[in-house]
Amino acid sequence: MAHLNDARVWRYTAPCPSTAGGFHRFIRWTHSERRRGKIACFGLVPAGARWAVGVIQVWPIERGFSTAEWGFALGPSFWGSGLFERGARLVLDAVFAELGVYRLEARAVDVNLRGNRMLEKLGAKKEGVLRGGFRDGAVVRDHVMWSILAPEWQAQRLKRSTS
Repeated sequence: MAHLNDARVWRYTAPCPSTAGGFHRFIRWTHSERRRGKIACFGLVPAGARWAVGVIQVWPIERGFSTAEWGFALGPSFWGSGLFERGARLVLDAVFAELGVYRLEARAVDVNLRGNRMLEKLGAKKEGVLRGGFRDGAVVRDHVMWSILAPEWQAQRLKRSTS
């Protein structure tokens, strides 16, 4: 809670629970939704730590997860540490290999330069802009739509493993 309940994190996402009880309810909800096949939620835990400092969620857009969307958040003290990229690559491996996702989508607020750069670094392709796609009270911003296809991810993995 201490890592994600920070205005710098939820500036571009929905605010996370602000109490320990709220986080416990969120965790129970993700476990329930995972059992129902509605979401996969992964905690980002630094080496040697006991607690997650970030989260990556994946949910289906189409039945059976053939098309899914993902979202993520990481505590600011771990920005630039490489933790998110390492965790995201593991999640991408699982999403394409284990869940059978063919197309994985992401939306990032246009002014979230760090999030947009990371999606590009992971091999996502920018598909366009969803005008007015993000609202936070009176603030309306555009979303950038990104996608990664399973064959692209597999080719990227192969290229990394041979270099």
